[in-house]
Parts: sequence; C-alpha cells; structure tokens
Amino acid sequence: MKPLLIHPTNWTDYSLIDSGDGKKLEKFGPYSFSRPEPQAMWSPRLKPELWEKSSGSFLSSSSLDNEDTKGKWLIKNNVPNKWEMTFDKLKFFATPTPFRHLGFFPDQSPHWIWAAQKINQFISISNRANNPKILNLFGYSGLASLHAASFGASVTHVDASKKAINYAFENRNISSFDELPIKFITDDAVKFVNREIRRGNKYDGIILDPPKYGRGPNGEKWDLLNDLPLLLKCLPKILSKSPIFIILNSYAIRFSHISLHYGLSEVMKNYSGNVESGEISIVEDQVNPRQISTAIFARWENR
Repeated sequence: MKPLLIHPTNWTDYSLIDSGDGKKLEKFGPYSFSRPEPQAMWSPRLKPELWEKSSGSFLSSSSLDNEDTKGKWLIKNNVPNKWEMTFDKLKFFATPTPFRHLGFFPDQSPHWIWAAQKINQFISISNRANNPKILNLFGYSGLASLHAASFGASVTHVDASKKAINYAFENRNISSFDELPIKFITDDAVKFVNREIRRGNKYDGIILDPPKYGRGPNGEKWDLLNDLPLLLKCLPKILSKSPIFIILNSYAIRFSHISLHYGLSEVMKNYSGNVESGEISIVEDQVNPRQISTAIFARWENR
C-alpha cells in the first residue's frame, strides 16, 4: 500500500497564494481570504502588505482552531455575500460561511475528475441503456453531484441540511444543469441507505464525504468514529453487480488514510477491484511550492 498525494489542478478561480504563521492566503475568484491553518508551521514568503490587502479574514471563536469551530469573518465592504466561480463545466457560488470555508471545497476536485473518468469508461464499454447511477451521501453544495451528472451519470444527492440542499439547487441553476438527472434529497444518510436496502435500489458508484459530527433533519446524531464503520458495512447491499467506484473522504485529523483504506477494503472484499488511499493537499502557487494536507481518502475502483 503506497499512499497517494493528490491536489487540485486546472483551476483558474482558486489558488493557494501563500501560507505561514498558522494561516493560509487563498484566491477565490476575484477575492483573496486569510484563514487559520495550524499546519502552516513556517513563515510566509510574501510581504505582509499583500496579506493585509486580502478581501477578508476569518477569526476562530476557539483556541482549538479546528474545522468544526465556528467563528466570524472580517469582510471588506467591496465583497458581496456571494459571487460566481467556475471549474471545468461547473458554475457555482462562493460565500463565506460560519465554519470558515466558502461553500465548497476546491481540494475535492481531483475526486470529481477521477469519478468522471470512471463514468466515461463505464459508459463507453457498457451495453446498458440507462445512465450509471451514483449516490452522493453528505453531498453538501452539490459540486461532486453536478460534475458527475454533467459526464453522464444519474445522481442521487443526499444531505441532512436543507440549507446545503438549497446551495446545491442554486449551483445547479447557475450551471444551467436543470435538465440533468439529479435527485436532491434532504435526509439522514444512515436512514436513507437503510431504506434503499429495503427498497432494493442499487447504485453503480458511491461518494461519501462525512463530517466528524453532525445532525440529521430530525435530530439524528452522526459521530464519524462510531457511525462510519456501520455505514460502510451497508454499502455492498446497495451496490449493483458490477459497480464502478466508491470514494470515501474525511477531514477527521485523528484518522489516517490507512484506517479508511482497510475499512473500505473489508467491505469490498467480495468484489474484484482495487483500493487506493492517501492524502489530499493544496499547493502554493509559487516557485518551490509548499503543500498543506487537507484531508485523507480511500477509493475503490472496479477492474
């Protein structure tokens, strides 16, 4: 098992400009933002004046300073509440949120591209009349779902947050993807999967990006350490006979990609395929760039 290190590429609207002193400076469309980044245990390379010209900065409300910590933004007057960005075929909105991110995760784009390649391969060799069916659990603002659908998949997008589903609708509309086969469902992921098992529904691919902690629409509790292993064991029950892929991503820093690797390997042991795993990073847009690890992942593909 050799870990992979993947990072976003081919972006024009996003880049990591600089990092250091526990912060990162990023470009999101025409604006730049400074956010906390404890892993940046080095000094910034660019002059302080450039950082001071940023469009906004995030102040964490806790000294623990993790991705689940709320805080507040200090935003300059010229920055709108949301603005349009693009990647590949997608158009979508960026907006500062109380959890420091901007409504989407550009570091996930390598997974979108990888999934699109697998979907294309499946369509080219399959004799099926129907589009491959993809299930996106914890789908958030919908970019993974929209990207997969734009490459020919029929997508079921599930998230427990009505606000997140509304984000996904907005991104679908601004991309002019109204006619694409995407179902948006507000539901608890575990309950939805168990109902799909009872209904006998099957999927050719599954995308999971679960939070460390969360709440379902009816107050259902989600705890990654306790609930993810149980959810993984359910996945083979909703997979088609010849599935394409599973993507499992996690921002939980207490985990290792090794944990995800062997967890996914076990549940897919009866399928002929391969599991790979590693870390996602963002890379500075500089000479001799430094990298910041953002997440761990494991993904299975059919062979």
